[in-house]
Amino acid sequence: MLLTPDALNAALDALAQGSSADPFAILGPHVVHTGGTSRVVILTLQPSAARVEVVRLGPGDDRSLVEMRRLPQGIVFAAQFTGEAQIFDYRLRVTTTDGQTFEIDDPYRYGQVMGELDLHLLGEGRHYRAFERLGSHALKIGAATGTYFAVWAPNAERVSVVGDFNQWHGLAHPMRRLVPNGIWELFVPGLGAGERYKYELRGPFDRTPFLKADPYAREFETPPATAALTSGIPMYRWRDEGWVKAREASNGSLSSPVSIYEVHLASWARVAEDGNRSLSYRELAERLVPYVKDMGFTHIELLPVLEHPFGGSWGYQVTGFFAPTSRFGSPDDFRWFVDECHRQGLGVILDWVPGHFPKDAHGLARFDGTALYEHEDPRMGEHQDWGTLIFNYGRHEVANFLVASALFWIEQFHLDGLRVDAVASMLYLDYSRQAGQWVPNRFGGRENIEAVAFIRHLNEIVHAEHPGVMMIAEESTAWPAVSRPVYAGGLGFTYKWNMGWMHDILSYMQKDPVHRQWEHRHLTFSMLYAFNENFVLPFSHDEVVHGKGSMIGKMAGDDWQKAANLRALYGYMFVHPGKKLLFMGSELAAWKEWDDADGLPWAWADDAPHAGVRALVRDLNRVYREQKALHEVDFQPTGFSWIDCDDAAHSVISLIRRGNRAKDEVLAVFNFTPVVREGYRMGVPEPGRYRELLNTDAEIYGGSNVGNALGLETEPIAAQGMAQSLVLTLPPLAGLILKRD
Repeated sequence: MLLTPDALNAALDALAQGSSADPFAILGPHVVHTGGTSRVVILTLQPSAARVEVVRLGPGDDRSLVEMRRLPQGIVFAAQFTGEAQIFDYRLRVTTTDGQTFEIDDPYRYGQVMGELDLHLLGEGRHYRAFERLGSHALKIGAATGTYFAVWAPNAERVSVVGDFNQWHGLAHPMRRLVPNGIWELFVPGLGAGERYKYELRGPFDRTPFLKADPYAREFETPPATAALTSGIPMYRWRDEGWVKAREASNGSLSSPVSIYEVHLASWARVAEDGNRSLSYRELAERLVPYVKDMGFTHIELLPVLEHPFGGSWGYQVTGFFAPTSRFGSPDDFRWFVDECHRQGLGVILDWVPGHFPKDAHGLARFDGTALYEHEDPRMGEHQDWGTLIFNYGRHEVANFLVASALFWIEQFHLDGLRVDAVASMLYLDYSRQAGQWVPNRFGGRENIEAVAFIRHLNEIVHAEHPGVMMIAEESTAWPAVSRPVYAGGLGFTYKWNMGWMHDILSYMQKDPVHRQWEHRHLTFSMLYAFNENFVLPFSHDEVVHGKGSMIGKMAGDDWQKAANLRALYGYMFVHPGKKLLFMGSELAAWKEWDDADGLPWAWADDAPHAGVRALVRDLNRVYREQKALHEVDFQPTGFSWIDCDDAAHSVISLIRRGNRAKDEVLAVFNFTPVVREGYRMGVPEPGRYRELLNTDAEIYGGSNVGNALGLETEPIAAQGMAQSLVLTLPPLAGLILKRD
């Protein structure tokens, strides 16, 4: 720190005015050599101090005090020790203007923490575990313990960390800028875990300081408050080693049963006697997990639990990409929930949102005073439908941020899959835009080349480092090879939601049965493309909100027919190729559409017809898991064939599902009219006795109990191109699942 008096005064003025980008050049201890003599000079910035002293620490308990001189800037204090050629051990004793006295370790006596390799990897966007360096971290340097902060804000003129520990004063803890990355860092000795903090930044244009939450924060205070909390050393002890090893060994086997229960944690159940509050993560582990296990699902999929300020967004407007929402407890509480799922044999999938982020002032929007995470041009950077901002996938640090987020949830919380929201909005530059409202790519096309590259890279990294973890795309267009490997030209997802099947079948089920013969294609069209992708068949939250009604409410007919139609629909879903997904409450046949502000209607879940539909879903899950033909060859034509897909006149379809072994073959037949069909002849591939594995019209499910409960023997009469056939009684608005003994 050998500066001319004018340069020193200018630097001190910049510190006092909050415009210094290099506080370490002035603050802290410095050895100054002039005129053949040496001295140690210590400067500190203390905005709320009336008096500051240097506590020089000697051997044993030796402590000497030297009062620091207040400089003309008013909030900077200095002391010099003539004849000293080395920096010695010291602390600062601060007496505030209200008479409080305390000692602190000087943050500005510590050197650079971030390593050059970390800076290099962050700069090129290949630091896949950036969360280990950026954000807040418990750290020990020498004998000092404290919290280390690091944040990326390349265009800021000044960044400070503020919180309760410094009275939220933006001049108290300015950070060190690391060039050329634009990362700012500071080690604050003595600061422990659980402290509220934000960053105060001064941008390049409007010089008014503003506050931002830490993009890499691992925990936040409970909304609507928006401060981050400092992180401690992870202490949670996982109990799911066997589960994780088995998942890795499976390498994401597509032949396994996957039946997903999609859940919005805030509204699955409420505690009415306690202000209608939501359940905590640990309460959900006690109540939700055993329920889902009993219902026979294989996975729980969570609507986003990444921290978000507005509960009405259901978690889809994220501000904390590395933090479970504190609405339901701490990060360790969430770990407990996942751990308990695994111990009960359930996988956990997280709805993850890399397609956009909200404009909330404390979030990512114009983070350093510029369009940092988003695009400057609103034709590229803003979602008009949702009022949110689009990530700039072409910026290395932004893509790195998102890849790190995905790996963080998989590694830190042992998640078994990510369902990637709104992939179509990422793939197309003209998504939901009119002509002139979007910017073509460099080839003049509508494809978002940078987003495609990001998605492929993301899926490659996840699959390579975590075999067995599922990556699921919510993608609603005809983009090819979404669930094909990157090396084969695909996007690299494990699965893709089959939105086409979902829309077709719901359109069909809403038609009065008398008109269904003219809508028969909606039952069968999906098989023309069923093996183009690895599909999940979704009846998600999107189908029971915004005036769309409940699942049972969509069905045609009177109340009995609505319930029968819903049972037949679920039966068809479970025999159709593809993995399965049901949104919570769909198994209850709730009459009212989902309301995120209220719990599910558990009060009448045991009444008709709700109990019957729930019992059916439980048994469908059981049959689906037990019968290999229903899940083992989901994504190859060899696993499926029609017996008859052309009986539109009777609205009847029949099919065969096959596994790897001939003896696992399962047949299904559905009658989508309210007419009992006696003597219905259906061809079968093998002679013998066939029994009903499941009848959606059974009395236990609320049906009329029509069927073939005693089983059937084949007859050597040809039908549908097969030499053997059965003569069946088809129950009304129902499906049968059959197997040869």
